Amino acid sequence: MKRCLKCGQSYTDDTLNFCLNDGELLVQQTGYEPPPTRFADDPPPTLLMNQPRVTNPIDWAQQSIGHPQSSPLEVANQQYGIAGYGMPRDQTLATISLVMGIISVVLVCCGFGILLGLPAAIVGFIAMRNVETNPDKYTGRGMAIAGMVLGIVTFLASVFFLIFGQLS
Repeated sequence: MKRCLKCGQSYTDDTLNFCLNDGELLVQQTGYEPPPTRFADDPPPTLLMNQPRVTNPIDWAQQSIGHPQSSPLEVANQQYGIAGYGMPRDQTLATISLVMGIISVVLVCCGFGILLGLPAAIVGFIAMRNVETNPDKYTGRGMAIAGMVLGIVTFLASVFFLIFGQLS
């Protein structure tokens, strides 16, 4: 006969090792045993929780039959409105164009408008073309336009300063 030290339940089945009520380890009952004592440094007993309930069952195989190109995760995202986190879009060229345009505005008086303005305009044009042809991969159209405009303006201003500086 085995007994649970926590709840005092006795079991006649010798194959059981744990109490069916609280999951406590069963001990062999031989004569008198004192009631269980708990010490301050004993860890609390392990709680046995119920199984979590299923809250959104999806039959993945059946979902993917209707959409042969989509993965089951994409189908679930579309069906339940979950945001998909894909690859981040690239805006490197647009950023480079804008930075070169700003630096060329600052250094227009030194003649760097020619050295930085023209490349800023070219890189901005390339970045804007990338955004228009493949918007899923590239972004930063506003930065590309700003860099292109700043580059063109500083390039023309530098040319104006060089021409009229030599004539005066």
